[in-house]
Amino acid sequence: MKEKIHPKYEVVEVVCACGAKFKTRSTMKAVKLDICSACHPFFTGKQKMLDTEGRVEKFNKKFAATQGKMVARKPKTEVKAKAKKGTVKKVVLSTAPVKAAKKTAKKEDKKADKKAAK
Repeated sequence: MKEKIHPKYEVVEVVCACGAKFKTRSTMKAVKLDICSACHPFFTGKQKMLDTEGRVEKFNKKFAATQGKMVARKPKTEVKAKAKKGTVKKVVLSTAPVKAAKKTAKKEDKKADKKAAK
């Protein structure tokens, strides 16, 4: 190995946000963690529930209102269903800019009209 190009691999102390400390080897001078094996729910078996802005209470309130039953959706009105059936959106597959795509779509429409007229 070449001299003076590799970082030093030293013993460092790792500090977690929960306060746990342990030693390991690293090229970094100090290691600070947000979560470690001492406080991670997967390793401890304890689940910590973080409630942001009362989301759990909001869910429980909605769930209690339905009394645990599934709520049936209201059917769509016939007018909306007909409107969706009547609209057809053209999709032009091209890498050209939008203006050029519109022009090519118009040309294709004209060609289709000519073929239909024959």
